[in-house]
Amino acid sequence: MNANTILQTAAFIVVLIALAVPLGRYMTDVLEGSAVVVRKIGRPVEAMLYRIAGIDADAEMTWKHYALAVLLFNALGAVFLYALLRLQHVLPANPQGMSAMTPDAAFNTAVSFVTNTNWQDYGGESALGYLVQMLGLTVQNFLSAATGIAVVIALIRGFKRHSAQTIGNFWVDLTRTTLYVLAPLALVVSLIFVSQGVIQNFKAYREVPTLQVTTYQTITTDAQGKAVTQNVKADKQTLPMGPVASQEAIKMLGTNGGGFFNANSAHPYENPTPLSNFVQMLAMLVIPAALCVVFGRMIGDKRQGYAVLAAMTIAFSAACIGEISAEQAGNPLFASLGVDAQASAAQAGGNMEGKETRFGIAQSGIFTVATTAASCGAVNGMHDSLTPLGGLIPMLLIQLGEVVFGGVGSGLYGMLVFALLAVFVAGLMIGRTPEYVGKKIEAFEMKMVSIAILLTPLLVLAGTSIAVLTAAGTAGIANPGAHGFSEVLYAFSSAGNNNGSAFAGLSVNTPFYNVLLGIAMWFGRFGSIVPVLAIAGSLAAKKRLAVTAGTLPTHGPLFVVLLLGTLLLVGALTYVPALALGPIVEHLTMIAGH
Repeated sequence: MNANTILQTAAFIVVLIALAVPLGRYMTDVLEGSAVVVRKIGRPVEAMLYRIAGIDADAEMTWKHYALAVLLFNALGAVFLYALLRLQHVLPANPQGMSAMTPDAAFNTAVSFVTNTNWQDYGGESALGYLVQMLGLTVQNFLSAATGIAVVIALIRGFKRHSAQTIGNFWVDLTRTTLYVLAPLALVVSLIFVSQGVIQNFKAYREVPTLQVTTYQTITTDAQGKAVTQNVKADKQTLPMGPVASQEAIKMLGTNGGGFFNANSAHPYENPTPLSNFVQMLAMLVIPAALCVVFGRMIGDKRQGYAVLAAMTIAFSAACIGEISAEQAGNPLFASLGVDAQASAAQAGGNMEGKETRFGIAQSGIFTVATTAASCGAVNGMHDSLTPLGGLIPMLLIQLGEVVFGGVGSGLYGMLVFALLAVFVAGLMIGRTPEYVGKKIEAFEMKMVSIAILLTPLLVLAGTSIAVLTAAGTAGIANPGAHGFSEVLYAFSSAGNNNGSAFAGLSVNTPFYNVLLGIAMWFGRFGSIVPVLAIAGSLAAKKRLAVTAGTLPTHGPLFVVLLLGTLLLVGALTYVPALALGPIVEHLTMIAGH
């Protein structure tokens, strides 16, 4: 890494933290109901919504009722979105006359957006009309993000409360998160995107003349089977239109990642300038970072939140250094062919394959780390074109559970699960019952921690095994050898951990992959949420313990190191054998000259 790259990375982290701290304060006030916007401005709107839905905002829920509300709400959302996708051809606001999705593709897409994964095996501009993009996808971008925040707030209440049987009201948490956090931020970010050139309209696609006329030949067969050569003149291009900026904003803020266009944030209509790129990266991580501040403020010990934020920041910085260094190093095989891959005034150098020249390696590298550290999945370059080590880093970030900032809500509750495991391990070392922020961690919590941590590796590794051992799975692999395996492993890692990005060389729009990846997405999301809520309920019922001389401090540098060590040892080692078969052996093959 050169000085310019280090400066760009450092500047991004500084701006991110500077925005996250005040946002965390505001979110704490909103979610506790003490913010002015809640008490004096939004109360009538809230009351009207609760009245329409028949909700008693003052009635709190046990963890089981909270979990049931989460599951039913999201199941209904999946059914509604599935219906929209299947009936698209008869719905209005479809100027291009997009046809209905196939049943397996609609199932995959509905589950994908409801679970905050936003995995896409279709081209948005060639498959979806405006109504489905807005009423279906954009709405779920808000609701899936709000669900994640609601779950982590319920877990934080578990730490905060003592001798309590309830952890809050899911409907209130969902409503306030959407009304006072996601919607206002999305409006501001949308306007910034529009100012940079992101399109926002309801026009039909436009056909424009090209700057250069291209003539080429095509060979077809006539009715008698004879070859017929035709000269074709290409002098027009179809430009897609649509309400992009509004969807782009919540796509990034909610760590959703589903692009309006197939090229996602590499498309100039979604991400036209370096400034829009910088804002998109900030939008992905600002709420997950702010939730660390919310955690510390809600439990009454800000140091606890900053310790978790410090662990995330250190891991993120290390990942950025590794990613950018791997891409700047490029492919040594090119040098043996006489290709100059060194950076200079005339060229960016390194591995620029699959990257936009307007962003370069540094901004593409930070974006790659941000989108896979968060559960976003938006891309401003093609991950399939990364070097082997450059592809290993985002894959590993996903496999860790996307807890390095992570998704909105899911990142923090995932990291807090690892924090519980860390104090449990520390307790075993010194022979004491583990404690975390005043709560004793016992057998029930550790059983739920085990389920939450081990479920996604089971989904990822079992799904990958099935895919590479069956004809339907291997039929989608276009790249033989280690890279083809990496593509399959990345797909199931992305689905099981609700990321949504892909090594796009794998053909996944088939009934086999649509169904199998859909199952991985659903259980990867809600199979983790239920044990997290169970932990919240168990902790809320316990008394708070006084700090003693034997209490492990969980707010200092020692705990940050312990947390990162636990994350790497448990999270990373689970996948080492699989990674050795994919990106690691691919890297060794590359440097060996093959």
